Amino acid sequence: MAYRPQLAAALSGASVRQLAYWRKATTSGGPLLVPEVSQQPLLYSFRDVIALRTTVYLRKRISLQRVRRAIQNLYDLGEGEHLSTYRLVAQGNSVVLVAPDDSPAIDLVNRPGQQVTVVMSDVLQAFLTADEVLVPDLIHPRRALHVDPEVRGGHPVILGTRVPFEPVAGLLRDGVAAEEISDYYPSVGAAAAADALDFADYVDRYGRTTAA
Repeated sequence: MAYRPQLAAALSGASVRQLAYWRKATTSGGPLLVPEVSQQPLLYSFRDVIALRTTVYLRKRISLQRVRRAIQNLYDLGEGEHLSTYRLVAQGNSVVLVAPDDSPAIDLVNRPGQQVTVVMSDVLQAFLTADEVLVPDLIHPRRALHVDPEVRGGHPVILGTRVPFEPVAGLLRDGVAAEEISDYYPSVGAAAAADALDFADYVDRYGRTTAA
């Protein structure tokens, strides 16, 4: 399972237009993030979405130029894993690499490679973008929805099930009452169905308002 650009954008806080821009190399460096799943059709993995959220989260606090510089310096320091592997934190006007163990954090912009003290943050939780758009919590984009990379490759499903949110939302849009959704999906209650529709509406609305 992988994400189409519109859903990847909605879950990460990036716009569809930004996704296209970030896939391209610039005069100062390579692409910010190229999807690891495929190019045609264009799909993003769960790890890609986490990397995109990290970029959007950092972008709210510092310039895109500095974000690009931090990522380029990260790779120049010999780190070659997928961007989602690294925990990056904005600190002042710089970006800091936080080690998974008790090792000192590393500055990636102002003094690349230098050890620094860092204040932690979490890009998986809900946050506002630089445009003041609320990006939902990645693991629970709605109360009754859940995202787990071990379940359908991280596609949002009804909590406690493997039922994707889209078919449930589709039934409601076709006129099926929320209380009757369990006739089609016995494990999905009315409240969960309502959350599925609300999230589907958010994804559609986000795609329309950020694609241009």
